[in-house]
Amino acid sequence: MEVPLPLKLHDPESKEAARIQAAVDGDPAARDWLVERFSPTVLRFSRHMMNNEQDARDVTQDTMVKILKNLHRYDNRWRFSTWIISIARNTCIDEFRRRRRRSYDEPPEVVDTSPRPDEITAQQRRATRLHRALALVPPLYREILVLYHFEHRKYREIAEILDIPIGTVMNRIFRARRKLRLAYETIDAAANDAAANDAEHAAPDA
Repeated sequence: MEVPLPLKLHDPESKEAARIQAAVDGDPAARDWLVERFSPTVLRFSRHMMNNEQDARDVTQDTMVKILKNLHRYDNRWRFSTWIISIARNTCIDEFRRRRRRSYDEPPEVVDTSPRPDEITAQQRRATRLHRALALVPPLYREILVLYHFEHRKYREIAEILDIPIGTVMNRIFRARRKLRLAYETIDAAANDAAANDAEHAAPDA
């Protein structure tokens, strides 16, 4: 009786690790794959951090260039995605510093370019409100909110990316959530004032 051969299960993580190693070793096709595979991850992180689409794309491009130039420094004891996000974070910080040198060190002004309420869904409105609130949170706390709530990083990974103790990560997340709540209150108060002002101007004269 013929003995059936054991099935070889597909292991996506092993395949990805092999491609990353090929990129580290200088394989052009693997390096192209790496850019295509991880650029969306970097862009998503950068959008939340920079609050500006063009800045986010510039940061993404700069980050991917840095990654390709420094692949030989990658330590495979780290998750590759963690290493990439740490580079993206540093690139965002560099951009913030350039902004300060241009005297743009205040929180970016948020311009409401969203469609009318009857043109968008409740989910889209919540996303717009969150985006505006994040823009008012200082970068130190914005980055940890993005890593924890949007990138779904564990405390240990965040500690590695930010190079801080896990206890500091937990404390900073607590403070960041409080600042985000205050940002929501600021946005809602401004919206209520604007609505009241519109109602006052729309009221017929006595």
